[in-house]
Amino acid sequence: MGLNVTEAVLQTGDNVVATVRKNPEELAAKFGNNPNLHVVTMDTTNEEQTIAAAASAIAKFGKIDVLVNNAGYGLLSAVEEATAKEVFDNFNVNVFGVLNTTRAILPYMRERRLGHIINISSVGGLSAYFGWGVYGSTKFAIEGITEALALELAPLGIHATVVAPGFFRTNFLDESSLTRTANVIEDYSETVGEMRKFATIANNNQPGDPKKLAAAFIKLAASENPPVHLPLGSDSLERFRTKTKDFEQDIANWHDTIIGTDHDDRSK
Repeated sequence: MGLNVTEAVLQTGDNVVATVRKNPEELAAKFGNNPNLHVVTMDTTNEEQTIAAAASAIAKFGKIDVLVNNAGYGLLSAVEEATAKEVFDNFNVNVFGVLNTTRAILPYMRERRLGHIINISSVGGLSAYFGWGVYGSTKFAIEGITEALALELAPLGIHATVVAPGFFRTNFLDESSLTRTANVIEDYSETVGEMRKFATIANNNQPGDPKKLAAAFIKLAASENPPVHLPLGSDSLERFRTKTKDFEQDIANWHDTIIGTDHDDRSK
């Protein structure tokens, strides 16, 4: 996904600062050492490196208009199966890393009263799936963080959008982006076990086209009035609408109980 977005931006003639954890020369070479591409070594979980990367971007191009927080990986596991370390590591990259990078970039955007932060969530951040409870919770966190950022940054002329892609035909479901817990509890075979099988079958057969996703990012970054939430893919949209419908049904079924918890002086 990151490669496709980088390629799409470079094709517009704009500058890109791309971060990698190692071998920056390989990424630069992949794009023909394009002068509009500046590759920086950075691990999002290392706050000092994010600050240094932001400074490097400013030194190279003088400004940062758009931040795309794209780094992340999946953890396929029942909630009970995941160890404390596996949970922390997933949050460290998917949530704390986003916060590190955002804190590093925002001072430059605030100085100019201009910018757009685009955070990558997931269809799993809109609605839970069995087998994706921990991973999904990291993306639920990104949804909430971005909503708050949008409110806090609006008076400063800075936008914030959270993008929730469905299943796109990337490497997310292979070993480079997806971790599976060693601990497997047989009681979850009918739910999480089936999801493990599905993830194997679905790899390289996902409905979403990454190049079309990249084109959507270009449109989003160029928008003068971008949305706070942007689900991408028909599967993501359908999942969100189903959740909304089910939520409304729960409210209808429990309406009297819901409003019955107010103080009596509030209901008059």
